[in-house]
Amino acid sequence: MKKIVALMFATLVSGMMASAQIAEGVKLLNYEKNKTARALFQKSYDANPKDPQSIYWLGQAILAGDGVTPAAQNIAAAKALYQKGLQDVGSDPLLVVGMGHIEVLEGGDLNSAKQKFEQAITATTETKGKNKGRVSPLILHAIGRANADGGSKVGDPMYAIDKLKMAKAYDPANMDPNIPDIFINMGINYLKLGGENGGEAVKAYEEAIAKDPKNALAYYRIGKIYLSQNNKEIFDQYFDKAMQADPAFPQVYYSLFDYYANRDVNKAKEYLDKYIANAEKDPKNDLYLAEYLFRAGRYQESLDKLKELDNSVGIKALPGLGLIYAYDYDRLGDSVTAKKYIQDYIANAPTDKLRLPDYELALKIVSKFPGSEALASGYVEKALSLDTVKKNQIDFMDQAAAIFGKAKIFPEQLKWMKRKMELKGTLSEADHYALTSAAFNAKEYLQTIELAKAYMQAFPDRTQPVSFFRRAALALDPDSSKGIALEHLDYLNNFYANDVAKNKSKISQNYIYALVFYVNKYNALQKDPDFKVKSDGTKTPAVDQCIATAQKAVEVCDKMIQLYPDPTDEINKLGADQKAKAQKVVDYYSKPPAKQPAGGGKGNGTPAPKK
Repeated sequence: MKKIVALMFATLVSGMMASAQIAEGVKLLNYEKNKTARALFQKSYDANPKDPQSIYWLGQAILAGDGVTPAAQNIAAAKALYQKGLQDVGSDPLLVVGMGHIEVLEGGDLNSAKQKFEQAITATTETKGKNKGRVSPLILHAIGRANADGGSKVGDPMYAIDKLKMAKAYDPANMDPNIPDIFINMGINYLKLGGENGGEAVKAYEEAIAKDPKNALAYYRIGKIYLSQNNKEIFDQYFDKAMQADPAFPQVYYSLFDYYANRDVNKAKEYLDKYIANAEKDPKNDLYLAEYLFRAGRYQESLDKLKELDNSVGIKALPGLGLIYAYDYDRLGDSVTAKKYIQDYIANAPTDKLRLPDYELALKIVSKFPGSEALASGYVEKALSLDTVKKNQIDFMDQAAAIFGKAKIFPEQLKWMKRKMELKGTLSEADHYALTSAAFNAKEYLQTIELAKAYMQAFPDRTQPVSFFRRAALALDPDSSKGIALEHLDYLNNFYANDVAKNKSKISQNYIYALVFYVNKYNALQKDPDFKVKSDGTKTPAVDQCIATAQKAVEVCDKMIQLYPDPTDEINKLGADQKAKAQKVVDYYSKPPAKQPAGGGKGNGTPAPKK
């Protein structure tokens, strides 16, 4: 009997030790001390290689990575571990979920992964007693964790949220290892949904805090949400709470280093030192030091540190090297080398590791090279898919437009400025000006005119939209031979009619432009080989066109005289002089003499007035 009691006690103690060990390992993963966590789980696995929880959590530590091994290799290693576990212990539900997790990360058939999740749910659903229908919270949480992993396009976050809500509805006494993690993973899945789900994520993290007031990770994640919204007052509060909850929590120090890197390099260095002091030893720490040297303007020192890392670890094992290389070479004026590194980094880095500043750098560098417009624009599209916060998207499109404008890639500048304005909605005067200017610089003159019209209607007292309108209208017909601008100048004069006294000079300029066009045209028509009037008075179409054009010149001259009725005014004199000449053409060819001189109307043209 004593032996049985001793065996039962030993088993209970062993189980408690295993549970505590798993809880410690999960905390290490939450603190991104992945190598230490992996070593701990490996020890647990070595002691009991057929324990499903030991197998599962070792696989989770492998998936978390070690900062050196590429993600694809980690996925393959975890997959092999789970497959071996399934062979050794059979279709254990936790390991089945682990294989579903692998399928989610591999980006394969999501329905196949869900089938595995549902298989695990069915296997752990109680069929008898007072808990009939109850699913293992451990399994539900593992499903939520699987879908929380990876970038925003990985997994099915809504499906995961439903399962995590089921898990929190049950008595979590059997949850192992850490109850608040349910709510942490729920928050992550809400953020994956994007849109306005940030508030739901905050609520989930607050539930984690309610369960564990010392949960630094939950405080930190709330702070990260407000950091993404550039709300410094609020994110400072939550980052402070994370540091108070556990001063050894490293991620908060790195986020503050990253925040201050472009704002206060000395403050950034303080937070970097705290991060390195609390994080596990990792080559990435030296990479962050190289980044600090870059931020401090010590580009060559930064480059030297990168080369040391490259020689000891290698850029394939530490892809972030390529990003800092690109920063340094760009700042040192070597755009060709910078372009190579940033293109390779963007192409090979895991999607969930890429950030908006990375794409901003890529855009800045690539846009310097003619013919790279499509690549640069593609970077903008990818950047926007990373952040679904409306304000952040507007800000990034604004930055992209500015970069394209500086590179004189005006069509792309216009494209992203229009996208920005569509998202923004109501436009300020500055927005109207920037958009109309971009269209003009892109030589999209018809678009410029339409945008200028909207600008004029919104701000009728401003001169800028009128200037853009007129310049675009004239640019449509650079040699003034087609008359394309005339319709638009008429629109402009109608706009000016609201205050004729104020706009007389501008109206007269448009009349003179029209007059020059009509005079030049009817003079040219008189020299046309098809310009003929027969002895019976029959006229060719060219003659009729000449008469009609001269008549339009007369009409414009009448408007000029009406605008400036004083006979001594220069505009009045010009109008009267040109009206007489144009009227002479109308009269002469409308009722020509019975016999025309040889050569038809040649030599009867009238000179164009000078502007």
